Amino acid sequence: MGFPILICDDSSLARKVANKALPDDWDTSVTFATNGVEAMAALREQHYGLLLLDLTMPEMDGIEVLEAIRHEKLEVFVVVISGDIQPQMRERVIQLGALEFIPKPVNGQHLKQILQDFGLYRCGEKVEENLSYA
Repeated sequence: MGFPILICDDSSLARKVANKALPDDWDTSVTFATNGVEAMAALREQHYGLLLLDLTMPEMDGIEVLEAIRHEKLEVFVVVISGDIQPQMRERVIQLGALEFIPKPVNGQHLKQILQDFGLYRCGEKVEENLSYA
């Protein structure tokens, strides 16, 4: 089984773009959620190593998801991918525990670099299962 990734965005096109932005040679197992409620249910049900999270969604937005992850002490690395590119929003999601904030549309090279910088992806190598979460 590949590295477990959850992609959460209310736009089916954005979910597809985020999935295609993942490195081609990375062995992953991707699950999709269409809103924050679905994402939280998935995170409570099984372990994911990475959550690619949109901010603007119905029912439960990305900020609420980040707050819930922190409150429930769920261990998952989060990269926010959003069209809201205000500097204060980037600061807010980082304060809430996200590794990074990427503007839409997601650039595959940029995402790959972030994943490498945080030790989640190493050019096709399997990443150790015992990564420590902040």
